[in-house]
Amino acid sequence: MKAIKLLLGLMITGLLFTSCIIEEDYYDNGGDVVQPISLNTLLTDYDLWYVDYHRTVGTGDVPFISKAFTLSFLNGRVYANNNLVDIGFAGNGLGIQIGNYSTFNEELQVSHSLDGGYDFDVVQINGDEIKLIDRFENVTYYLEGYNKSTFDYDQIFYENIEYFLQEYVGWEKTFTSVTGVVNEFDNENYLAFTPENITTFYSSEDDFGTNIDLINWDYVGGYEIFDVTGYENLKILTLDYDLGDNEEFELVVLNDGLIELYHVDSDSTYEFTGRDFIQYLRQAGKGSETVRKEGRKRTKVIRKTKDRKKHLK
Repeated sequence: MKAIKLLLGLMITGLLFTSCIIEEDYYDNGGDVVQPISLNTLLTDYDLWYVDYHRTVGTGDVPFISKAFTLSFLNGRVYANNNLVDIGFAGNGLGIQIGNYSTFNEELQVSHSLDGGYDFDVVQINGDEIKLIDRFENVTYYLEGYNKSTFDYDQIFYENIEYFLQEYVGWEKTFTSVTGVVNEFDNENYLAFTPENITTFYSSEDDFGTNIDLINWDYVGGYEIFDVTGYENLKILTLDYDLGDNEEFELVVLNDGLIELYHVDSDSTYEFTGRDFIQYLRQAGKGSETVRKEGRKRTKVIRKTKDRKKHLK
């Protein structure tokens, strides 16, 4: 009996000792967490991996990740949601297939259908967060794991709204409130937001119903979008015209093709409808095809020499 007790004691001690070693190794890796499960199991445990693009570090770029809001890994295939428009519906929520993948230990190999092959070191930060490290391109991306049933597709609009505005060649004014003070923005019927020079916008006074490809873009400038403390579904949009004027709006997304702009100074409300959807996202990176229809009349911007306030005279 004593021998049996001694043997059991040694077994329990051994298990406890082993557990301590695993726990110590699990967290002791220079601040990074060692993979507790196989990489393939980790990647497929979640339906979607949200690319937190704002946390990206490094000087390089992996085009298919830079263009993606989410990535999914399923049976050797890689899927991506590259657009905000129709997100949550395209590909049953996963988006479109963009390539194939394989795993080996903590390495992920992706063969993109257009961009070619990429190798990543994968580090698990916690149970639902990883980082993809491309040492050749010198860039690290942070991804957060979600299941479709708990993923807030709508909130992505507000977390990445600057990219959402770029998903249409132009936005046409389709509603103006009867309230509000007459102002110079009343005469601008089209807006366009492009990724060139980070944040560039164009506006036009062309008549309603004009083909978006035939728009003469009268004004050009830079735009910025700001958060509003305490509001997750409201943004501030500022238009800084090259001619010196500035406009400020409260921006609300009504749906994936309609936005509302409340003009702060005049108390006027406008609605703009997206025209000519661009199926891609973000400015194309190195080695990637550019799907955006380059310029599309924007390269022939006609800059008005008169002050915009002429409409109020």
